[in-house]
Amino acid sequence: MLITAIEPRRKAMSALYLDGEYVMNLDTRTLIENRFDVGKDIDDEDLHEIIRLSNERRAKEKALWLISYRDHSKKELADKIKRTCDEKSADKAVERMEELGLVNDESYALHYAQKLIFTKHMSKNAVVYELARKGIDKELAAEILDEIEVDSSEQIRIIIDKKYKNISDEKIRRRAVAALQRLGYRWDEIKGVIEEYAEDDSI
Repeated sequence: MLITAIEPRRKAMSALYLDGEYVMNLDTRTLIENRFDVGKDIDDEDLHEIIRLSNERRAKEKALWLISYRDHSKKELADKIKRTCDEKSADKAVERMEELGLVNDESYALHYAQKLIFTKHMSKNAVVYELARKGIDKELAAEILDEIEVDSSEQIRIIIDKKYKNISDEKIRRRAVAALQRLGYRWDEIKGVIEEYAEDDSI
């Protein structure tokens, strides 16, 4: 097969033409570094190799771009890369990011858990579920949460004081209970705090 044309495309890609027919878009730098020039004769093995190298470079660039914006878990990062790259290239890119210390599930889990607990005031049970959604192992999640000291009652009070000040009103109380349960708090935890507010109102 003869490379008859290489035409620049958007996002650092180039269109590869073999024997006068368009084949696919490949990473421009990969083509240049591997001396894929117009007039070069290649076989199927050469083509498959350049495709693999192009996919791997694109996957790594995507990974670097994503983690430049915020931290990701390994699973979350791989899932996002797979939207535009093949699975093997995506997994390899994530492995490389981990080797470089740019992706670390333990560090990610700790920071994410702290954010959910102290910013969104979620219960530890709800945080375990959210970490699992991000691909964090349950045992690791449990270890991380053991390191975080939090008073559930105080968390519930913060939510009530912020959003449900007139807790003595039946409708507001029901809304507050439903919201707290969605955040993972048990009924006995919620009930105990609500009773404190009822006692204060009766004084």
